Amino acid sequence: MGKAELSNRLNWERLAGEKALGAEQNLYEVFDAAFEGTVYKLHRQPKHLKNLYASVELDQKVIDEIYNPNIDLSKTKWGVSPDFAIENTETGKIIFGEIKRQDGWVEGKDPSAGRGNAHERSCKLFTPGLIKAYRLIGNIYSEEILPFWVVFEGDITRDPKRVREIKFWYDKYQDNYFMWRPNMDGSELVKHFNDKLKKYLD
Repeated sequence: MGKAELSNRLNWERLAGEKALGAEQNLYEVFDAAFEGTVYKLHRQPKHLKNLYASVELDQKVIDEIYNPNIDLSKTKWGVSPDFAIENTETGKIIFGEIKRQDGWVEGKDPSAGRGNAHERSCKLFTPGLIKAYRLIGNIYSEEILPFWVVFEGDITRDPKRVREIKFWYDKYQDNYFMWRPNMDGSELVKHFNDKLKKYLD
């Protein structure tokens, strides 16, 4: 490990300990603090994919069968709006992220408390088209990792059914999500990124 890399690592540890602990599970505040003085940048509501679908070409037969108003596709916002993105400003590599907060079945609640579908809506990220676009735009092509990261918050992170469901969905890609449980501070979120995902941006 080189001197610069070691210095960067120590900076992460110091910032996580001094600032992220008090962030009260605000991902933006945690990473703004953790990335201070590093080559990493947190984008809030990144616009990289805001018009992703406008460029999709349709066959004339399909166009004839659908509503096709006269729209300036260059000015639309037919795309994807991730909650955040983390970029290595030296390499230009980006991983896009979603924050999914949801209720869940925990002590004192009925099983029906876990009936929300925020976690299910995140499954769009697994579609072949979005995975391809995320890899292309973020320049992350390693098959060891998916080009996105989902941070789950709230009681869903302790729900016995939902935790198993999410673990099953992600299969061999367990590093691509993080259960930010209510008793955890920001340092654990930063540690997960640092240990599991950061290397794919370098």
